[in-house]
Amino acid sequence: MSCEPTNFLFIMADDHAANAISCYGSRINRTPNIDRIAALGARLENCFCTNSICTPSRASILTGQYSHINGVYTLADSLDESRRNVAKILREAGYQTAVIGKWHLHNVPSGFDYWNIIPDEDHHGQGRYYDPILSEMGKIKQYKGYVTDIITDLTIRWLKNRDRNKPFFLLCHHKAPHRPWDPDEKHAKMYEEEDIPEPDNLLDDYKNRSRAAANAKLKIGEDLTLRDLKQSPPPDLKGSALVKWAYQRYIKDYLRCVASIDDNVGRLLDYLEKEGLARNTIVIYTSDQGMFLGEHGYFDKRFMYEESIRMPFIIRYPREIEPGTIINDIILNVDFAPTFLDYAGVDAPKDMQGRSFRPLLRGERLEDWRTSMYYRYWMHLAHHWVPAHYGIRTKRYKLIYYYGQPLDMKGAIPQPTEPEWELFDLKLDPYEMKNVYDDPAYADTIEKLKDEMKRLRKELKDNK
Repeated sequence: MSCEPTNFLFIMADDHAANAISCYGSRINRTPNIDRIAALGARLENCFCTNSICTPSRASILTGQYSHINGVYTLADSLDESRRNVAKILREAGYQTAVIGKWHLHNVPSGFDYWNIIPDEDHHGQGRYYDPILSEMGKIKQYKGYVTDIITDLTIRWLKNRDRNKPFFLLCHHKAPHRPWDPDEKHAKMYEEEDIPEPDNLLDDYKNRSRAAANAKLKIGEDLTLRDLKQSPPPDLKGSALVKWAYQRYIKDYLRCVASIDDNVGRLLDYLEKEGLARNTIVIYTSDQGMFLGEHGYFDKRFMYEESIRMPFIIRYPREIEPGTIINDIILNVDFAPTFLDYAGVDAPKDMQGRSFRPLLRGERLEDWRTSMYYRYWMHLAHHWVPAHYGIRTKRYKLIYYYGQPLDMKGAIPQPTEPEWELFDLKLDPYEMKNVYDDPAYADTIEKLKDEMKRLRKELKDNK
């Protein structure tokens, strides 16, 4: 095998659900270029984030640590510039490092030789779809055009101008398809003459579920804004008819944004192949978390439900990963950094809580790999979204605890919430429609799950 060092191209979208990627079996769209990565590499079926909101997930990806360790609990928290992260470690090991696009960690990127990011001053780091503003090493510049194209242009420019005597660790972070879903002109009419298939539980009535599920401010028919929908609903629409109308409005724009990402992924793959970099470069496509695409009648994320915590993760590395590999083990976003370091031949520091899954990608079976994962969502505002909660997911079960007085965003007043539990049997109820926590048949299961959750909280040092 060649001793040539491994390069990394890490492509991350924002809020791109696995259910909107065709290699994951999407019923609603096609992503041929993203699928190219999976066809020649591996697809992770059970990759999850540990806190389903943008800023915390990004911090966990960089640090290999959970929110309560790296200090990034909510959207308002910044990643401490002095904290060790994977980019710093790789740069110390001789890599040239760069991040381009959405950063959303509030502080100046540390560990990167080059950065050109959406600044925090522009829509709190969310940026804009058209004529975006970026900060290149602290110098603000507005670009003309569509943000997904521009981020890709800048990524390719960096590849062309890089130091070719060093391996590279390059993060290409797209804004899309984050709300409010403004498509580019090329795809603006896509799906115009068709209806997008609805999820089976679009009209979820939240029976046999928690108050948290029923009260969540994520509902398509109630909580999407005029900015999201780009037009006012017909005045006569109510109830399920309004939900169905609003679903078609927002999901088409969402999928149009995804189509632009897919085109630009193709541009990056073509560049690597043309330059002879494909064989020696690990290419990853992922998202910072999942996204509700009408499931349970929701948009957005945050909940511990499957569509929210499940991250797409597709990886190609011709030198080591067999084409068409499928990984069913539980992988977490805290595992990304240790895996990168493993491929680079660098030891992961002991304070990283994740674990390299490189052996799994090689086809090895690890008897001591995790069979459960711990999740915690810390945000809890009086006026929106969902209660703070934590829980455990195993291969079959999911136990969620919504608690009463959580840590909150800076300056916000918590809304007291009566604690409550949800338990889902994912084998019998994969769409999480029936809470069986009060079913006596699951009493022993609940006891075991609570013991396992207690063990994980202790192991991970979450004692807050």
